[in-house]
Amino acid sequence: MAVYVDEAIWSWQGRKWCHLMADDVHELHHFARSIGLHLLSYQGPPKTSAPHYDITAFERDRAIRMGAVAVGRKEIVELFRRVKVRGVETHRRRQLAAGR
Repeated sequence: MAVYVDEAIWSWQGRKWCHLMADDVHELHHFARSIGLHLLSYQGPPKTSAPHYDITAFERDRAIRMGAVAVGRKEIVELFRRVKVRGVETHRRRQLAAGR
């Protein structure tokens, strides 16, 4: 299995951000811990359908040095579709219908 990072192109709070993803959510969390990421950076169900960490360009550099594979936008979108958790959208619709 591998861990991937896309390009840090998203601006927020004066920093550039990107996504850290993996083929498996357990591998993702293990790698994130190994490079010192806090769980607060994690984005996963039900908030988003594809498990990932939002990381800064600085953290991206560290991830690559530790073995993450740098990929472009096309590859990260393909990975997003591949690891997408099924049923998350249905869960969101149910919450909205229930007024939550």
